Amino acid sequence: MRFASLGSGSEGNALLVSAGKTCVLMDCGFGLNETVVRLARLGVLPEQLSGILVTHEHGDHARGVARFARKFGLTVWLTHGTLRSVQGSEFPAQEVDPHAVFAIGDLEITPYPVPHDAAEPVQFVFGDGQRRLGVLTDAGCSTPHIENTLNGCDALVLECNHDREMLLRGQYPASLKQRVGGRLGHLSNDQAADILGRIETRNLQHLVAAHLSAQNNQPPLAVAALSQVLGCNADWIGVATQAEGLDWREIV
Repeated sequence: MRFASLGSGSEGNALLVSAGKTCVLMDCGFGLNETVVRLARLGVLPEQLSGILVTHEHGDHARGVARFARKFGLTVWLTHGTLRSVQGSEFPAQEVDPHAVFAIGDLEITPYPVPHDAAEPVQFVFGDGQRRLGVLTDAGCSTPHIENTLNGCDALVLECNHDREMLLRGQYPASLKQRVGGRLGHLSNDQAADILGRIETRNLQHLVAAHLSAQNNQPPLAVAALSQVLGCNADWIGVATQAEGLDWREIV
């Protein structure tokens, strides 16, 4: 199993996950042409995709879903609440039960609910029968269910949206600061590190910091928070960037 990011941040998010003959796109926050270009950079054609999973309806995760799915005839998996909220939702859709495991080809997919200011947001854990990739972004806080779901993953993509001090001192209006830092907003570096410290990480082969704010965070701050918990070198931790995403990572 392997994974790669097309880009991660407030301007657009998309993650590729591949196992066997199956390759899925998690979220599609870029326009049609931009998505095609970013896929090509990772050596993937749209026709090679098995479908799209959508975590929630916010534009940076769902902006390109409808047009891309219609263009290439792809089924979209998403919760009932997200389906009702996605703009231009005339595409082949498969509703997801947030508490039920399902399969797309060679991938076993475990959705799980997260606290975020969206209609019915979920995140996903992907498995191939032997290895597991956990993804957690767009959550304002952790829950016991989140941590139980992420226990023992072989790879993690973990939101490090903001540094708390940078957010407090920054130029966002007070209402936006409250939203981002609230329990339905986004995870800070410290919150991500706390989650990492509470879950089982002995199998961890890859850890990627994701969804970093361009205004309220810096990659070295996110990496330092995570590496301190694991006691690892900072350069072992990857960062999925807005412009470049993240190249393929293999889970062996």
